[in-house]
Amino acid sequence: MFGSIAGRYDTANHLLSCGMDFYWRRRAAEMVSDWRPHCIADLATGTGDLALALQKKLPEAEIRGVDFLPEMLELAQRKGVRQIVLADAMNLPFGDASFDCVTIAFGLRNLENWGAGLAEMSRVLKSNGHLLVLEFSLPTIPFLRSVYRFYLHQCLPLLGSFLTGKRNAYNYLGDSIEEFPNGSAMCQLMAGNGFTCPTFEPLTGGIVTIYTAAKR
Repeated sequence: MFGSIAGRYDTANHLLSCGMDFYWRRRAAEMVSDWRPHCIADLATGTGDLALALQKKLPEAEIRGVDFLPEMLELAQRKGVRQIVLADAMNLPFGDASFDCVTIAFGLRNLENWGAGLAEMSRVLKSNGHLLVLEFSLPTIPFLRSVYRFYLHQCLPLLGSFLTGKRNAYNYLGDSIEEFPNGSAMCQLMAGNGFTCPTFEPLTGGIVTIYTAAKR
């Protein structure tokens, strides 16, 4: 499904988020830079937007963009991601304790098993390494949540279909956001799969949330 919209994926993301996705990734890169990692795996890298933001913020770091879709990785490489790896985030081709930091933006929600995916991320992290998850969420303010749900289920599929010709991808997006754990529930999931000190920071009224944790 994602491979079929790869060519228009960036344009759709920027328009449907009203350009806020640039800010979300920039904020994530700022948080990662505070940890001063030397080796980073950006999972579900897609067309590489977060990997590129990390490269800009941490020019000396080794950053690998990992995705299981060659169509996405080809675009990421064209855009300037220096290292790309074709791999499934549920079964990473890296040894234990390979990275100082693992990031995943808008990808954990799409994994077959969220807990198993987090456990695999913990496996490839060094002791005291850091995880950052940038993911869609639901606003906590009732009015804003109602408006956002209307946008997700009524407007987004129509707009996404117009931009990419693939309405089913955007029907899936709204449903997957509804099902994904938010806030403290997500922190509990992280704590149960190899991580300690989980925290979360809602952005843009809670439309997205950045979750961070350290490897236990």
